[in-house]
Amino acid sequence: MQPWSVRDFHPDDLDQLIGVWQDSRTPGVHPVYTLSEIIDACSNGVAAVAVSEGQVIGAVACKIQDARAWIVMLAQSREWREQGLGSALLAGMEDRLTSQGIQRVSALLPASETRVRAFRNSEYKVEEDLHYFERTIPLQAKEIGPLSQLGGRLLPHGLWDALAGMQREKSLIENRLILPLARTELAKSLGVTPPRSVVLFGPPGTGKTTFAKAVASRLDWPFVEVFPSRLAADPQGLAGALRQVFADIARLEHAVVFIDEVEEIAAARTGEASSPLQGVTNELLKIIPSFREKEGRLLICATNFIRSLDKAFLRHGRFDYVIPIGPPDLDARTAIWNRYIPRAIAAHIDVDALAQASERFSPADIEYAARKASQQALERAVQGDPESPRKEQALMSSDYLTAIEGTRATVTEPIVKEFLEDIQRIARV
Repeated sequence: MQPWSVRDFHPDDLDQLIGVWQDSRTPGVHPVYTLSEIIDACSNGVAAVAVSEGQVIGAVACKIQDARAWIVMLAQSREWREQGLGSALLAGMEDRLTSQGIQRVSALLPASETRVRAFRNSEYKVEEDLHYFERTIPLQAKEIGPLSQLGGRLLPHGLWDALAGMQREKSLIENRLILPLARTELAKSLGVTPPRSVVLFGPPGTGKTTFAKAVASRLDWPFVEVFPSRLAADPQGLAGALRQVFADIARLEHAVVFIDEVEEIAAARTGEASSPLQGVTNELLKIIPSFREKEGRLLICATNFIRSLDKAFLRHGRFDYVIPIGPPDLDARTAIWNRYIPRAIAAHIDVDALAQASERFSPADIEYAARKASQQALERAVQGDPESPRKEQALMSSDYLTAIEGTRATVTEPIVKEFLEDIQRIARV
């Protein structure tokens, strides 16, 4: 006779059940189901416990989906292992499921889980060709409303890896921003304070917004972009609207907050009678220290005109780093060209020559030149002599080079010169 009995789960068993679940976990093995999911299955699914001398020593719980039962927990106290208790719990569960007309019972367990033997002994079939995938969405239910109101969102994974080239900037941002924020405890133990706010500056179209989004993607934090031009129409005024937006952001557990063209609301104050814009600048200067008080958030401001920002805005204590983002380097230009060249002809295009010829081109400049070459090839194909050789209608390297010659680079040499001067005078990395 077995020294235990299996009966239905009662709500009074919950505390002991949780203790058994914790005791049964294999060290270092991530459970498939969370404790909250297990408790829900006990309350709304089918659950049974094994009891010995009035104490719960094992438990099994299932959630029911359509005509299938999913075992979300099979647990027993350590001292009762290897005695057939797991198999007995499974048998008891099957009896209860059978009475409800459930015929299919499934379970997901980590490969290193020790309770696999109970399932094998109970003649559960192992599906070797199945893979289990899991992702925890880093957003709490209470954050969904505020994030939606702010127009924020979780960005797709892989944006960081998609940033080809720009290795100097990527390495700098990876080490200064992402590493301390992703490994906060380690950073703190080594005396590193994770950054709270940074400024990205550089010529127009150099990818500052792309970098901000890639940081959010890399950290797996929601991305919230603040648009001063939209806030200006708010009945409470731009300063009041800005204050309210940051109050709403404070309700988020994590967030990358991005303000592009921040010079619109943080331009150097003239010292003359206060104006509405100066009031906005003053408000922003008050908001940033408050924003910096809470962990798990990062403010990224971007500007094309770093020289125009108020000196108080850039001082130590408000921004941890002032990072230059220059025009795409050769590797980055090569990657951008590859993005716009049709795959069918890519092998016949000298991409290296295009990257060399498009120095100082922004990503938007490269896109424009690529689309221009494609459009001209289309017109030539449609309007040309149908009897002419196909070569005359195909896209060739010369078409792209011609398009490059006809495209005015956004970043001029004087802009590059000023940018290099700003790096020496203002950058803080």
